[in-house]
Amino acid sequence: MMKVVILVIIAIILVFSSSPSLSFPVDVKPDPPVADPVLPTEKDPPPLLPNSSGLDAHSSGDAAVRVVHHQDINKKILVALIASSTLLGGILLLLLCFWFYRLKRLKNSNTKNQQSSNAAKGVSLGPIVDRFTSLKATGKKGSIALIEYPVLVAATHNFQEDHIMAEGGLGCVYKAQFGDNFHAAVKRLHGGGKGNEREFENEIDLLSKIQHQNIVSLLGYCIHGETRFLVYEMMQNGSLESHLHGPSHGSKLSWHLRIKIALDVARGLEYLHERCYPPVIHRDIKSSNILLDSNYNAKLSDFGLAISGGNPNKYSIKLSGTLGYVAPEYLLDGKLTEKSDVYAFGVVLLELLIGRRPVEKISEAQCQSIVTWAMPQLTDRSKLPNIVDPVIRNTMDPKHLYQVAAVAVLCVQPEPSYRPLITDVLHSFIPLVPVELGGSLRAV
Repeated sequence: MMKVVILVIIAIILVFSSSPSLSFPVDVKPDPPVADPVLPTEKDPPPLLPNSSGLDAHSSGDAAVRVVHHQDINKKILVALIASSTLLGGILLLLLCFWFYRLKRLKNSNTKNQQSSNAAKGVSLGPIVDRFTSLKATGKKGSIALIEYPVLVAATHNFQEDHIMAEGGLGCVYKAQFGDNFHAAVKRLHGGGKGNEREFENEIDLLSKIQHQNIVSLLGYCIHGETRFLVYEMMQNGSLESHLHGPSHGSKLSWHLRIKIALDVARGLEYLHERCYPPVIHRDIKSSNILLDSNYNAKLSDFGLAISGGNPNKYSIKLSGTLGYVAPEYLLDGKLTEKSDVYAFGVVLLELLIGRRPVEKISEAQCQSIVTWAMPQLTDRSKLPNIVDPVIRNTMDPKHLYQVAAVAVLCVQPEPSYRPLITDVLHSFIPLVPVELGGSLRAV
């Protein structure tokens, strides 16, 4: 590029130096004209000496002509310099624009080739892996990555059935592999509609602002036609619901592990209610939305129905939630507060304690909630041990059992003002969880 500029400058100099208008004049006085020969007819008188005034006049006239001539030449030189400078500046600007254009095209070409290569190999190392590792290391918030659809197709092997981890009402969750050893969960949401689109955008908006050890991390999203995709961190042990009500029937969850899960959920809710400004109401706390990682650390997921800011009333928000977890005041009067999440937490606590589903069918036309069935027995110390999940029965200190049952009773009170703050629940559980599981209980 510099060689081209230098050659252009030299060419301009040569062109202008060879131009006649730019050549500097040489001051040469012309010879006097030779008079025509005349035959002598008579003796000419001797020539008279020119007077001084005639010489002065001739001399001053010659100087004036020379001054005017030099002024014209200086003007021409100035005009030529201005023209050459303008031309040179234009050429340099044109070359600079061309250089930027080539650089931009080369960069776009490299990016497109890299994306095509990554999609073909089923790899997206940039937006997913980098964000997850950096957030995990620093605990900082960040934007959610937009992921190309071919990348998700390759990572899930074209959404094969053997990659399905869970199924829900809106779609399936697939196991995806990005790179050689990085795994994530891809939730595929079917169907359009304003409601589904609003939940999709709400999930992205909230999870891009909050970051907590007990809230699942959203790594990226994708929009492909009417289908929406959300990419989460991998939670190897699935949902709490699959453990309590699946084939294992809670056999992998000991008493201390169950209270540790309750403590993790309380920590996540305390962050939403007390640490976020404005506070966030999850609105859909349930065992299927509590996910467990490889070490059984519990994290809250599914923020599509979450509400941030203010105290919404029945006229400003549509009734949503899951039967069995919805607080009575929200179900009947549309009143929604942080205490609505506390009620749902109390239902999850009863699931952990008793091992039964939140709503069970007792006849063809009748269902019974776990709250209605358990409440009379939770307050009776003689009956309480008999309703505990058989998997953990007689494996805990009775005092701890009574304390957890008392917290559950308070959380599911019909009157919201009688329910405790989630911060109080959190502090009541810490002494019941062993130190190695995140509590303060030490082995005797």
